[in-house]
Amino acid sequence: MQFSYKGLNATGETKQGTIDSINIDNAISILQKQGLILSEVNPVKEKKDMLSLEISFFNKVSTKDIVILSRQLATLFDAQVSALRIFRMLGEQAENPTLGKHLISIADDLQAGTSMSNAMGKHGDVFSLFYVNMVRAGEESGKLDDTFNYLADYLDRTYAVTSKAKNALVYPAFVMATFAGVMILMFTVIIPKIALMITDSGQPIPVYTKIVLNISGLLINYGLYVAIGVVIFCFLVWKYAHTVEGARHLSEIRLEIPYLGNLYRKLYLSRIADNLNTMILSGIPILRALEITADVVDNEIYRNILLDALDQVKGGVSLSNALMPYEKYIPGIMVQMVKVGEETGELGNILKTLAKFYEREVVNAVDTLVSLIEPIMIVSLGLGVGALLASVLVPIYNIASTG
Repeated sequence: MQFSYKGLNATGETKQGTIDSINIDNAISILQKQGLILSEVNPVKEKKDMLSLEISFFNKVSTKDIVILSRQLATLFDAQVSALRIFRMLGEQAENPTLGKHLISIADDLQAGTSMSNAMGKHGDVFSLFYVNMVRAGEESGKLDDTFNYLADYLDRTYAVTSKAKNALVYPAFVMATFAGVMILMFTVIIPKIALMITDSGQPIPVYTKIVLNISGLLINYGLYVAIGVVIFCFLVWKYAHTVEGARHLSEIRLEIPYLGNLYRKLYLSRIADNLNTMILSGIPILRALEITADVVDNEIYRNILLDALDQVKGGVSLSNALMPYEKYIPGIMVQMVKVGEETGELGNILKTLAKFYEREVVNAVDTLVSLIEPIMIVSLGLGVGALLASVLVPIYNIASTG
């Protein structure tokens, strides 16, 4: 964000210009450190035209960008380069312009005396709460190079597992969308022409054919209203999903879907174990680790479980005992392994083992799902098209036979 300023320097000379900063307070702080006595600082209104508008969808910072950035940060901190120089250099050289702006803003905050974790915390759309707290732990321990390597490894693992699960749903979604498009085309273009032939024949029309003809008439006469209704319904579902009750309800539905629910469970368990393991091994206290993991697990059911476990651990209960009542969502084997980790003082390593185990489980479940999807989709689409064709061809055959 840009701010215009006017003021006097140490010699009494008037100075004015613009400065990029995250907010007005930070801009004032930077200018005062440069020895200016300010008379005014105002935000600059950006003039945008159609050519200069930046579409955030195409300029967003991806997980891949953050992984590469973390590797670069680890290398440069290991080489004893100063934090200010690192962020300004990476910001100026960033291939993603959006990420570059964020890094430059962080560099400005560092120059103003803000800690690295606090500066990165101002950019929540790029650096998650988990990421910021890991950086804070690295600052406190003086091992920022190790911390950024931990983060890069963690993001690599998370991205690989999550993207594999999402990609498994791309193929069936594409096939279903194509099938829906073909069916709409048949109902609105082909079926009406055949319907005239069937109704003009005067022959009795089977019930299943009447259903197809009624659907065709509905789409032709009220298709626009149906489309508007679908859009409104999707919008209402989206709004409901962003309420507390809606998020909890949709999280329950996601975990109860046959087969996919089991896949989601393993994905969340892998995420929980990996988050806790990474933070505990980095020196973050278990209470803070549970709090952060609850915020980033991305499922209200597991979030509430972790927050309840956090409250119990604060009261002196062990983590394994706090998780024990939730056997529907936290398997007994995971609770027992956490208990072993607590008793031996190797909780971080035990969680690391659990994270790898559930990561393999997710990968295997996705591979099985992908192998089953293709034959199921082929059979389902074949039955759908066959039923539609039969409903219009049988009356035509009867007409031809009686003719």
